[in-house]
Amino acid sequence: MAVCIAVIAKENYPLYIRSVPTENELKFHYTVHTSLDVVDEKISAMGKALVDQRELYLGLLYPTEDYKVYGYVTNSKVKFVMVVDSSNTALRDNEIRSMFRKLHNSYTDIMCNPFYNPGDRINSRAFDNMVNSMMMQVC
Repeated sequence: MAVCIAVIAKENYPLYIRSVPTENELKFHYTVHTSLDVVDEKISAMGKALVDQRELYLGLLYPTEDYKVYGYVTNSKVKFVMVVDSSNTALRDNEIRSMFRKLHNSYTDIMCNPFYNPGDRINSRAFDNMVNSMMMQVC
């Protein structure tokens, strides 16, 4: 179960951040922003190979005592960061990958909306509902 999901713009400012325990919201903001350094390292390590790849899943960025942080980057360099509870051992890499694909598809739907200006904060009920379903599902 995801406890925090974030969409970060190409210029590293948040487009969308949602966390389930709202009392730890600041902690999750910090975790997401510190993970951006790891995302940049992984992207630069991949170099030109990233352009040729169709799969943009970065995998586990770093584990902490309580959480695991996963990353995904789109072709337009928008980053998705997902923080998952470490106690959930049933969650496999394939399930994380499919959650990122769902998130990417929903983000693509937002970008296709003619009333959305790219770079603005995401204020979509459909996107909110999809993120809430990802956070509430227990694997």
